[in-house]
Amino acid sequence: MLKEPRIAAIDVGNDSLKAIFGKLEADLHIPNVIAQDTADRPIIGVEDLDEQEATEGIHIRLHSPILQENNAIYRVGQLATKSGNATELDPGSNKSEEDQTIVMLLAALALDAAREENKAIFKRSNNVIEATYTLGTGLPLREVKEGKDVGYRSQLLGSVHQVEFLVTPKYQGLKVNIKFDEVKVYPEGFAAFINLVMDNNLNVVNKELIDKRILIQDIGGLSTDVAVIQNRRVDDDKAQGFNLGVSESLDAIREEIFSKYGVELDSRADVVEIITKKNDRNHIMVKGSRTSVHEIVDRILLELAKKQYRHLRNIWARNSQTEICYFIGGGSIVLKDYLKALNNNLDGYNIDFFEDEKESVWMMANAYYKLITDFVNKNREVKQPEKEKTVATK
Repeated sequence: MLKEPRIAAIDVGNDSLKAIFGKLEADLHIPNVIAQDTADRPIIGVEDLDEQEATEGIHIRLHSPILQENNAIYRVGQLATKSGNATELDPGSNKSEEDQTIVMLLAALALDAAREENKAIFKRSNNVIEATYTLGTGLPLREVKEGKDVGYRSQLLGSVHQVEFLVTPKYQGLKVNIKFDEVKVYPEGFAAFINLVMDNNLNVVNKELIDKRILIQDIGGLSTDVAVIQNRRVDDDKAQGFNLGVSESLDAIREEIFSKYGVELDSRADVVEIITKKNDRNHIMVKGSRTSVHEIVDRILLELAKKQYRHLRNIWARNSQTEICYFIGGGSIVLKDYLKALNNNLDGYNIDFFEDEKESVWMMANAYYKLITDFVNKNREVKQPEKEKTVATK
């Protein structure tokens, strides 16, 4: 009996990748940072480390015809942040056209396929794993409106992609051949709406939102999507995407901290941690002394919040019957206090944030999981009657 392909819901966010697998039994959270590398990377006791340390030591060779640089070797995620040539996605880039998006996506799938718990799911032979997935993922609204989702989907579907673990704890020497039986690429604004109104079992949980006129402003690292929800659907004509995210501001904070204090932060994620941590927020250690960077953070983030608020004001003006705007995404966590202060002092719109920061960060991955699970279930229902009909005619 052939096993069904494994479900994967993956949000390749601009600061980190969030992924959910199977029947909610596994997830991954990896910084979206990569660094090209060589095959030799010294490490001690590679076989004795656990899966968490494997996730923090991803060292792989990638073979895929859709990559601009095929057969390249990468450090990925936490390991890459320690490298001198680490790269994060650049402002203005298209997520669908970047090798980095593919590298992150395939690395996450390979980590899932290699897990001990999944030995019974995928065929293994001579350290080679054959893994088939049904993938739900997404792209910024702007890219979907430009039709870039079509090429992105067809590239993933039309090839076999191989991930070879090099000096990676626990998985060294394994090769994973990844293929997809289906790929669904959802607009991020639509996905956010689904996540707001449905639970993991696809039941409607926020009935009061169903018929409301809603704006969803999703602030990411490189872009901002504003979805306009009317009559239970996203209004494609009114929805907008902007090349305005928090990455440039995070980079500016990181550079100014280094210039003023000589403290080098490894990644944008490190900056976010300083800004959002519960204790000693906006403080760093300088030569062992607790030092405030409040002035740097406030000045740079307030400027960005003003630009985001301008977009809110302009879109609300064109959709005057809007009842509420939800701010979501990692960027909304960073800018929440500044946007609330601006709104209180200026227009006083009905806006809301998710106080549970984890819920906001994982919103897209959760939405993709709900959507791809719904697709698989409906597809199964269609196939089942056909199977019963075939049996009945024999």
